[in-house]
Amino acid sequence: MKILILSVTAGEGHNSTAKALREEFERLGAECTVLDTFQYISPALAKFLSEGYLLVTEKARRAYEVGYRLAEKRRGDEKAVTHLVDMAFAGDIADFINHDDYGVILFTHPFAGMILDHLKEKKMLSIPTVGILTDFTFHPYWEDCTRNDYVVTPAEGLLLQGLRKGFRPEQILPYGIPIRPQFLQTVPKREARTKLGLDPDKVTLLIMGGSMGYGNLDETVRQIDSIHGNTDFQMVVVCGNNKEAKGRIDSLITEEKLRHTVLTTGFVDYISLLMDASDCIVTKPGGLTTSESLAKGLPMVIVNPIPGQEQRNTEFLLNNGAASAASETCPVEECLYQLLTSPVRLESMGRCVQALAGAGAAERVCRFAMELAVTPIMEI
Repeated sequence: MKILILSVTAGEGHNSTAKALREEFERLGAECTVLDTFQYISPALAKFLSEGYLLVTEKARRAYEVGYRLAEKRRGDEKAVTHLVDMAFAGDIADFINHDDYGVILFTHPFAGMILDHLKEKKMLSIPTVGILTDFTFHPYWEDCTRNDYVVTPAEGLLLQGLRKGFRPEQILPYGIPIRPQFLQTVPKREARTKLGLDPDKVTLLIMGGSMGYGNLDETVRQIDSIHGNTDFQMVVVCGNNKEAKGRIDSLITEEKLRHTVLTTGFVDYISLLMDASDCIVTKPGGLTTSESLAKGLPMVIVNPIPGQEQRNTEFLLNNGAASAASETCPVEECLYQLLTSPVRLESMGRCVQALAGAGAAERVCRFAMELAVTPIMEI
């Protein structure tokens, strides 16, 4: 059985979800190909999209927020520029699909789904197609993907959004966001802390800024370190690919007398172990990071959300009791202090986190897709 997954490089979440699905498909015995849609169509276009996304979300956040909001308000009969691009290159993707005998196609970004939607409309594609949400919201342009057969959502609470986008109830599958299998395994906290060289008996806070180390991480550390009283803890700060941020935090550790122990890392492949060692995570709310945190049972304090989808993630997690969110009037240290000094709040948040965890999403999605691939198509 051959499976095709179409991804788009706009941040790392869509690709990471595609990789998690490929790993699970291969474990189940299927042959799986992941295609970066725009990299295949036009490397120049793919570079523009990827670098443009990183630039605008870091340097022009207000402009991105306005653009995202306008896209959300777009009427269904208004065709976006992206839709015209998808139509122009749909033939290239059709040629790729027809070159092999795929049983089912999955996609992790609506831009890829729009291409498949166009092919379905023109009767150029009969293979079953399944979309995967990688955030706790339906992004703009999912309304242009409704001819695809199914869409997988992170939680049942997104059914209403899906219906408003134009999907039918039977198309919407609340299976969760697929994540890598190591996040479904747990190392006991004391053991994980010992492996990392941390105090095994001390409350541990994990601070992350995504793969690019977004946000003023050194200022976040300084703010959290200002917490004192009977709340002793240690911090682990993951700076991702942001070497400058790691350097500033390392300087902060050596040049200032911090109240708390701080361990810094750059980009690492043992985030699962870091989460196992932690009692709480302070993070920007990317869909993948939050899904991994939920799987690990970690209460969240949200900081520095990217406008648009991460603001929607924040709203969803707050409304479902799984997170707190820092703001100008309630800075991160106050959020953490309120959380760490309230056992009742921690316990109730932990239950909400477990309710949203969606553990085993990758296996559910893959088994469903493999069954779909061998189900005869009924012509009506």
